[in-house]
Amino acid sequence: MEIQIENLSKKYGHQKAVDAISFDIKPGEVLGFLGPNGAGKSTTMKMITGYLSIGEGDVRVDGKSVRENGDALKRHIGYLPENNPLYHEMPVMDYLAFCGALQGMSRTSIADRMREMVRVCGLNAEKHKKIGELSKGYRQRVGLAQAMIHDPEILVLDEPTTGLDPNQIVEIRNLIRELGKAKTVVLSTHILPEVEATCDRILIINKGKIVANGTAETLRKQATGREVVRLRIEEARLEDVLSALRSMPSTDTVEVVDKELSRIEVQSRSGLSSRKEIFQLCVQKGWILSELVPLETRLEDIFRNLTTH
Repeated sequence: MEIQIENLSKKYGHQKAVDAISFDIKPGEVLGFLGPNGAGKSTTMKMITGYLSIGEGDVRVDGKSVRENGDALKRHIGYLPENNPLYHEMPVMDYLAFCGALQGMSRTSIADRMREMVRVCGLNAEKHKKIGELSKGYRQRVGLAQAMIHDPEILVLDEPTTGLDPNQIVEIRNLIRELGKAKTVVLSTHILPEVEATCDRILIINKGKIVANGTAETLRKQATGREVVRLRIEEARLEDVLSALRSMPSTDTVEVVDKELSRIEVQSRSGLSSRKEIFQLCVQKGWILSELVPLETRLEDIFRNLTTH
């Protein structure tokens, strides 16, 4: 199911938590929804799911307004909030059955889906325990299971891997990617490598406004139009190498990043590449070029630049 966000806004008193944002999420797409704390992520996700009233604008799911059809559309949405609300005194299986009943599922459907969720979310060893007896990681798995119990077409996951160990994170990441082939998934997280590994597209919000929207590769290209390479030249004095590199027409900046190994980073001028000139320089001088590695702008750097100014 497609989600369309149209000029969506939300105020708390005089503070605008979400400020007239618009974007679409296509079926079969995993959208990484990023932003610093207080940027408006959770508020936006709650309005998409209908758990928070819309201030201004609208959210449409498959063309239907959440304002007018909120209760009906909730049956098509699975939601895992940031602070996973669970009934700690309930056994895991009773809780999942309860969540399925709330979604209007038949007893037969609930039983089948409970078995599937226990398998998919890795809950078999803990399924007969009370939720309060589980570790934080397993409680998070129960939260994921309740979000998916009714097999929704849309999944909205706010920090789904909080409290999980590295092995569990990989398992949930693979699960989200698999779910994304058939469902519309909105994923909010602060673990940026997880976003690159899981999401088809990244949307960054800051102070209630969208500041970036695109694939990781697109965001890198927008963040810097300048090539950066790390290199190492042997059989030459470092001072001579630095002087020659700085005199090349394509070079903007030259920095030593490891003096002991004579490792250097060269940033090219906008729209130019220095790699060919570096190679030709080494041939001309008789120097040994033992390392020449193009460097990508890290997603962490892009995020920091977009949300700290």
